[in-house]
Amino acid sequence: MSTASRTRVRAPEFTGRQWLNTGGKEIQLADLRGKIVLLDFWTFCCINCLHVIDELRPLEEEFAAELVTVGVHSPKFEHEADPDALIAAVERYSVHHPVLDDPELSTWQNYAVKAWPTLAVVDPEGYLVHVAAGEGHVEALRGVLRELVAEHDAKGTLHRGGGPYVPPEPESTTLRFPAKVAAGPGTILVSDSANHSLVEFAQDGETVLRRIGGGARGSADGGPDEASFAEPAGIAVLPDEVAADVGYDLVVADTVNHLLRGVRLADGEVTTVAGTGAQWRDGTDDGPALETPLTSPWDVAWWEPAGGVVVAMAGNHTLGLFDPRGERVRRFAGTTVEGLRDGDAAEAFFAQPSGLAAGGDRLWLADSETSALRWVEPTEGGFAVRTAVGAGLFDFGHADGPAERALLQHPLGVAVLPDGSIAVCDTYNGALRRYDPASNELATLATRLAEPSGAAVIDGELVVVSSAAHRLERPVPPGVSAKLIEGASQQVTRPATEIGGGELELAVVFTPPPGGKLDDRYGPSTRLEVTASPPELLVEGAGTGTDLSRRLVLADGIEHGVLHVVAQAASCTDDPAVEHPTCNLTRQDWGVPVRIAPGGAHRLPLVMGGMDTGA
Repeated sequence: MSTASRTRVRAPEFTGRQWLNTGGKEIQLADLRGKIVLLDFWTFCCINCLHVIDELRPLEEEFAAELVTVGVHSPKFEHEADPDALIAAVERYSVHHPVLDDPELSTWQNYAVKAWPTLAVVDPEGYLVHVAAGEGHVEALRGVLRELVAEHDAKGTLHRGGGPYVPPEPESTTLRFPAKVAAGPGTILVSDSANHSLVEFAQDGETVLRRIGGGARGSADGGPDEASFAEPAGIAVLPDEVAADVGYDLVVADTVNHLLRGVRLADGEVTTVAGTGAQWRDGTDDGPALETPLTSPWDVAWWEPAGGVVVAMAGNHTLGLFDPRGERVRRFAGTTVEGLRDGDAAEAFFAQPSGLAAGGDRLWLADSETSALRWVEPTEGGFAVRTAVGAGLFDFGHADGPAERALLQHPLGVAVLPDGSIAVCDTYNGALRRYDPASNELATLATRLAEPSGAAVIDGELVVVSSAAHRLERPVPPGVSAKLIEGASQQVTRPATEIGGGELELAVVFTPPPGGKLDDRYGPSTRLEVTASPPELLVEGAGTGTDLSRRLVLADGIEHGVLHVVAQAASCTDDPAVEHPTCNLTRQDWGVPVRIAPGGAHRLPLVMGGMDTGA
């Protein structure tokens, strides 16, 4: 479909609190006339949003003269609305385009956005011409941009040249947004995320013994100076007998590279031990380690009951298992649906698991997007997932007490303490918490930490990564065990979509990229899965099918809930002259808060790619 036939909708103006990466200048849409504008609606807790930032880099370079990307940061959690936290996140994730701070979700609502991330394309005349939710849209966007360049070149409405991006002044520190910490052989090992390397400290946590990784973003193997990483995070120390067999001592989650790396401590040699470098999208995640894609491994932990290294696969809301001796990876737990559901490991829902710690017959995990502390344990038939603290995708806070009422805010790290209790890096509350399995209560050990993201017990003392302060801390003095935080529950401020009761038409909108068509050579080209929280919200319409539209029937007497929608579509270029067509699988998960009210809409469109015509 040519751009000329697209619906003509004038793009709403930018509204927000401040602009970043513009040298202090405010930007209006009129300032960008003559440019193609790509709006990226994101929030820095969201792994899919971080994927999109990386996906867009080559597109921004290819269309540098014609395209201006504008990040619109519309926060999910309270902490993300902190302007200083956003400034840190823009640096942490190397965002190299202007960013609009949208703490009240004003621009989000004006563009009718319903999911993080969402991309919107505005043409050089100021019209909204394309919308896409989720990740994996680069090829579709490339086609849209090429059409727009050709069209507006012909009309004389395209103006090439530089954009409004002004890079901030960098700050130099020994560590820059460190992620995780582990005990080495008489040393402290830290993943130095923004410096793309590992740092080995003496026991004081300040004296640098060596750095492993050259410091530039990359994926090269080799010695400590030649090797490179891309935002490394979790570090798992292998048992001595396993390390002797495989020839390396550490497994490192090389997050942005979608790899696991092995590190030999004797000489700092780095090798790739799992992953292909491509991000897993769909299909098998069980096979030879170096032939099977991973997706944003965030943390790793050796767990004896599983017989290998468990991987917190934040990118697709699962746990993986890496067998170093057998050189294989497989799905260990989860379904890829984002949510909070306990039970058999294969049927459990996770939401961006980001921290792991093994403690005997339990593997503890920080499930960040549900603000939950959870664990995995062996059962007679396999493994099961349980939740200690956490209510769901949209509930968070800072409250101590009995676990069923206690609250966290986007925790990223966990550690097992010597007494069997669990230290939780309560990242967005800036706190260190302690969960006691014996009493089933949560307490606060320390506050005023700068985004704690990882912790480990080293030489009997708890060492915490204070990521946004770029240092290690020991925040728990001897004798301090707990301090009560009365706190309060909070919910995501994202506005609920108002819908009418009874029947509801759910319509996922998807148009293949320019020059493409749906690909049904290997079966149905589309898939739609619908569930709800609470499950009783849906009388009819839950389940999986192949149509991107679905008739839903809502229960009487339930006023609020969340519709969980997972959609995917396979498409390929439609050109008989091309021997090997370009194919793409587009997938998006939505968690749509809804409020049922008289007069509400009876059609819910969710745009995965294209423009909604209301058909």
